[in-house]
Amino acid sequence: MGIYLNPENDSFRKTLKSEIYIDKTDLIAFTNKVMDTMEQYICVSRPRRFGKSVTANMLAAYYSRGCDSRKMFQNLKITHDKSFEHYLNQYNVIFINMQEFLSASRTIDKMLTRLQNILIRELKQQYPDTDFFDTEDLISSMQDVYMSQRIPFVVIIDEWDCIFREYKQDLEAQKKYLDFLRNMLKDKSYIHLAYMTGILPIKKYGTHSALNMFTEYSMTNPKQLAEYTGFTEQEVEELCTRYNMSLEETKSWYDGYAFPHCKHVYNPRSVVSCMLSQSFDNYWNQTETFEALRFYIDLNFDGLKDDIISMMSGNSIPVNIGSFSNDMSTFHVKDDILTLLIHLGYLGYHFEEQTVFIPNHEIMKLFRQNIVSRN
Repeated sequence: MGIYLNPENDSFRKTLKSEIYIDKTDLIAFTNKVMDTMEQYICVSRPRRFGKSVTANMLAAYYSRGCDSRKMFQNLKITHDKSFEHYLNQYNVIFINMQEFLSASRTIDKMLTRLQNILIRELKQQYPDTDFFDTEDLISSMQDVYMSQRIPFVVIIDEWDCIFREYKQDLEAQKKYLDFLRNMLKDKSYIHLAYMTGILPIKKYGTHSALNMFTEYSMTNPKQLAEYTGFTEQEVEELCTRYNMSLEETKSWYDGYAFPHCKHVYNPRSVVSCMLSQSFDNYWNQTETFEALRFYIDLNFDGLKDDIISMMSGNSIPVNIGSFSNDMSTFHVKDDILTLLIHLGYLGYHFEEQTVFIPNHEIMKLFRQNIVSRN
């Protein structure tokens, strides 16, 4: 096993040992279903602290050949699915937290070089008998391992979009990064599943996307993965019973994210904090800077502040999410900012009506702080 190639399952083990763990392993049945198909490319975007890393750790623990996770999963929902045994710990898993590599590098070029060198080193360590054609080329090396071992790869990338959040204005760096991902993943026989998580959907350049093979599951439409976006009402009701907390008050504070396939989705970070502390308060907001939301409000595109005040009164506002460029700097109209606020978790989105609204009391308090502090 390695650090990034075929990691062990320690991270998911810690999650299972936590006082509150909500079993979302049914998601594995979905990823097993799309394994080695045209739908094998999955990009999941959610706000911070909505369980993205927990899910990535779960998938790595399940698929990685670097560990034996049978006992870890034995009491979880996925064991009831007929695909459980077939895929368990059978893949060469590459698991990358892209933020880690970006933080250790000063430029995109250095980040990509570092990433490739580390992965090639681990490929050589784990498969010393493989005849590598070019030990400086990651794609070639992955292909060599696949051809010699006939073991396909599952690639899991957490925080995939950090480049677009930290290099907001560097279009050249962004395109270089997208080209790297496309060249490593697209139309490669050695890839049987690619799963990426981030806050933003895949970056668009006009109508073109370098990663157009991915199916996106986002806060505007998580499709059939809606129940994995956060906690469902049934899951929260069970927690409220366990911790003797009011379901109605929990609902008013942390519910409000509604999707066609799941009408009530709760902020998981806030619900867990509320249950453990036995107190209703702002928890998720503490993970974001106060200035971030204030900045977007202060742009005041096309009367944005008036719309926010209207939403604070309980109204919903029409929005066109189609023009959003999936970054944090390209804003042409008010709808672009409103769409970004959906992806950041500050606004809920009604898919059928194509409207935005303030989802719950926790978020409402943050908007009130911003609006009041500016008046």
